Amino acid sequence: MSIFHAINTSASALTAQRLRMDISSSNIANANSTRATINENGEWEPYRRKMVVFEPKDNSFQSYLNTAANRSSSPGEGVKVSAIAEDEEPFKRMYNPSHPDANENGYVLLPNVDPLQEMVDLMSATRSYEANVTAINATKGMLMKALEIGK
Repeated sequence: MSIFHAINTSASALTAQRLRMDISSSNIANANSTRATINENGEWEPYRRKMVVFEPKDNSFQSYLNTAANRSSSPGEGVKVSAIAEDEEPFKRMYNPSHPDANENGYVLLPNVDPLQEMVDLMSATRSYEANVTAINATKGMLMKALEIGK
């Protein structure tokens, strides 16, 4: 195991959490976008909420075998983003017959984005990011102290 293993693991988490913050920001920015994509019928659809899916970086057969045999010699290798998935929750409906995107019954389809939930996700991603920065700084401090011992 490298002396930089902890820094590399935290760095992968920083990258993943930054993307999570970007996706949450995009969701908040498009919370009222009624014309985001065109569906298979050629009609405009509202913006669909996006979510980040994480998975471990090292998911090799050997790592699973070592874990099953309780001989895991090294901790995880970090995290990576495996996909950016769209939330399949139905769109919200609002009665507003004067809206340009209202259907024949006067209802407008709105994005399935809940700004409150997005703010919670954004705060969670920010806290995770800060925790990984703290872990990197602690690791850096320990490595510096180890170098001072060698003097």
